[in-house]
Amino acid sequence: MDATDPVDEVPLLGGVANAGAVVRVGAHVLRPSNAHTATVHTFLRSLRRVGFDGASSPVGVDGDGRERLEFIEGDVAVPPYPDWVRSDSALTSVAELMARFHRASAHVGLGDAEASWSDEMADPRGGPIVCHNDVCLENVVFRDGVAVGLVDFDFCAPGRPVYDLAQFARMCVPIDDDVNASRLGWGSEDRPARLRSVADAYGLDPTGRGELLVVLDESMARGGEFVRRRVAAGDPNFIAMWNDMGGAERFDRRRRWWEAERPRFAAALRAG
Repeated sequence: MDATDPVDEVPLLGGVANAGAVVRVGAHVLRPSNAHTATVHTFLRSLRRVGFDGASSPVGVDGDGRERLEFIEGDVAVPPYPDWVRSDSALTSVAELMARFHRASAHVGLGDAEASWSDEMADPRGGPIVCHNDVCLENVVFRDGVAVGLVDFDFCAPGRPVYDLAQFARMCVPIDDDVNASRLGWGSEDRPARLRSVADAYGLDPTGRGELLVVLDESMARGGEFVRRRVAAGDPNFIAMWNDMGGAERFDRRRRWWEAERPRFAAALRAG
């Protein structure tokens, strides 16, 4: 039987952009490729060469156009998020993994002039290293509650490390109002304290903590713009998410909440 025979394919849950299109076949993951896949694969191979083992190694692209990557053994959480992945220890382990990833990315560099990166979730100001840009819980592999791997590098692109960290914090602290957060399974977490824990675990100095708060403003706006673009383009997965989460009101409510709660997050970061 061929290794890519559909009967051997095990669907992998999670995500929105490629929902239902990512499968496991033995030791590999098959997922849709795109115009940036070749650049991303070069980057992933370079990460491995500099000693970073927290990302899938690419195998290639199949004849049907799907990229093939090594499967990382472990647990991936999907909404509604279970208790173990909402713990402070799980959160800080991701921040520590991101710090290692950013150091490795700095060693790799930005690639050559032919590199093709996605701009959909990229830092609007660009930056000195290649960032992941979509470190949500569905894109982190855990073992025994500790983050060991990052997956889904579709949106990786040059940017500032603090922007990548802000994207992660926005989705995983989370920086969101109670209505939105509860829909994903979040509970009564002390979110300002969790943001401080992210800064501590990552190793941000006082200047970096001040930058993080400002960049969170950018990340909040950028995230909403991304979803609106996908909905306007007719993407069925994002339209379903848009409707399930309350449409435009969801983002308006989050903006109002952030304006009111931002001082508490600023105070928590200063206390670190």
